[in-house]
Amino acid sequence: MQRTIKHAAARFLIGLFFIGSGLWAQNSKSNKLHEEIRTRANQEYASLEQLYKHLHANPELSFHEEKTAARIAEELSKAGYAVTTGVGKHGVVGVLKNGKGPTILVRTDLDALPVMENTGVEYASKVRVQDAQNNEVGVMHACGHDVHMTSFIGAARLLSQLKNQWRGTLVFIGQPAEERGGGARAMLKDGLFTKFPKPDYCVAWHVASELPAGTVGYCEGYALANVNSVDITIRGVGGHGAYPHTTKDPIVIAAETIVMLQTIVSREMKPIDPAVVTVGSIHGGTKHNIISDEVHLQLTVRSYSDHARGQTLQSIARISKGVAMAAGVPENRLPIVTVADEFTPSTYNDPALVKRMAASMQAILGADKVVAKEPVMGGEDFGEYGRTPEKIPVAILWLGAIAPERVQESLRTGKTLPSLHSNEFAPLPEPAIKTGVTAMTAAVLDLLGGK
Repeated sequence: MQRTIKHAAARFLIGLFFIGSGLWAQNSKSNKLHEEIRTRANQEYASLEQLYKHLHANPELSFHEEKTAARIAEELSKAGYAVTTGVGKHGVVGVLKNGKGPTILVRTDLDALPVMENTGVEYASKVRVQDAQNNEVGVMHACGHDVHMTSFIGAARLLSQLKNQWRGTLVFIGQPAEERGGGARAMLKDGLFTKFPKPDYCVAWHVASELPAGTVGYCEGYALANVNSVDITIRGVGGHGAYPHTTKDPIVIAAETIVMLQTIVSREMKPIDPAVVTVGSIHGGTKHNIISDEVHLQLTVRSYSDHARGQTLQSIARISKGVAMAAGVPENRLPIVTVADEFTPSTYNDPALVKRMAASMQAILGADKVVAKEPVMGGEDFGEYGRTPEKIPVAILWLGAIAPERVQESLRTGKTLPSLHSNEFAPLPEPAIKTGVTAMTAAVLDLLGGK
């Protein structure tokens, strides 16, 4: 019996030795790969920084990304991808096949915003164009799409260089018109999931204006909101300001409507199903003593669930007409409520996919560099890729982009950092881009499952 116990103990210890040896070998291989990723990212950085500065200085508005798309297509082609342009107007699709395995879609957005840059960086945009209303506007990458594109190209290069480490298919796409909420739909409509390999996962970056460069953030579940723009034309019966009893004053009706709209979230929505109704613009009247005929309101409406979105929009229409009716506005002068076609759906980050990507990024960056973030009410049309009938898991993660000392100063003093869409939003290219390249490369390699 004693001899049997000794043999069993010996077998147990030998087993532990082999398990330990296997784990050591696995960790050693992983560490070696991570070091190679970091080394290659450092080697590519000089050219990536030049690409970033070029993209930053030469922004193009939504649906006008012709030169930007051409440059992204050129970079993907140089990296060995089979490139197709003109998908959804200015969309770019690069495909790299490397045997049997998963298909991973990595997306970047291409477009900039009508913002006059005021960052003071030496490569600041000086671009001026005519908008749809023939007004001259500045153009700026005020939402960090230049960082997205540069990190995207860096990851595309590294994954091509590391083909001996994976099997599967990469689909790298440059998407137009994210800021207008139509680019993802346009690419899908043009056959993104039918003309090209259908992905098993779709992933992307978005810069964060409050995270220090060198870090990344993740959010499971709802990460970004449904976004609707609503226009309300409140019509009254105009007249002289001295004789209000002969009129139906649309300014008073508008004021009452604005107050009532605030009760939608506070009194009609479930407290655990968030929504936002903001009246961002109100215009009416021409002179002190004239009661006008019309007042125009512009609203932004945010939510996560489709139910909350539908309920909020229905309530806006009901309240607008109800307040006007209570004021005695004739039926033929009731408000006109228009929901704009530019709709951005909420982005639901697949929890399992996010956990897996976060673990990959922690392994290469360090656990302290990968942090959980709360969902926000900002919008992004990346969520469209997870809403097709295939219900492909998607995940968009946050890439820190601000100088760490500025973040610390903000935390210490309470001074607000320039937000996304601000004319003073200035990402710190290094280490933000290197972090984006190394973290996304490591995450995609993990999703591909290795060789």
